[in-house]
Amino acid sequence: MCVASRTLEGSCQCGGVEFTLQSSTPVPYQLCACSICRKVGGYSGSVNLGGIAESLKITKGEELIKKYTAIKDRGKPNAQKCTSERNFCSNCSTMLWLWDKTWPELIHPFASAIDTDLPVPEEMVCVKADIKPAWVRWPEGKKSVHEHYGDDSIEGWHKKHGLFME
Repeated sequence: MCVASRTLEGSCQCGGVEFTLQSSTPVPYQLCACSICRKVGGYSGSVNLGGIAESLKITKGEELIKKYTAIKDRGKPNAQKCTSERNFCSNCSTMLWLWDKTWPELIHPFASAIDTDLPVPEEMVCVKADIKPAWVRWPEGKKSVHEHYGDDSIEGWHKKHGLFME
């Protein structure tokens, strides 16, 4: 079942930044517990949605948005800059979205920055268990846990579950 893409509205905690975008993949189903997502997203990691990059409209506070390029494997001999940019509010530090030059047509808003009611997934997909500290707990309820990443892309997961919006 495919339905029309959905408009998502988002903002930062202080209200200085507001934005909208279109999403064909609005279900917040995947929690990443990698060290980058834990440090920028909080306790257990980040949940990112999929969005259409060209639809992003910053309706307030563009001058407050700063970008951060994370270091993968920071402190190790194989450390390198990520290809993605994480955009955040410079006033309150709210993580807003991630954009990666590898997939320039996509944008990945942090579910925590979205103000629109989002669908509730029947099952959470928990990724990067191989580097999750023992003290970090996965969410309660039905879930599948993966050492690295799940088998499906965000779009693939939505299509597989009949939740992709054209």
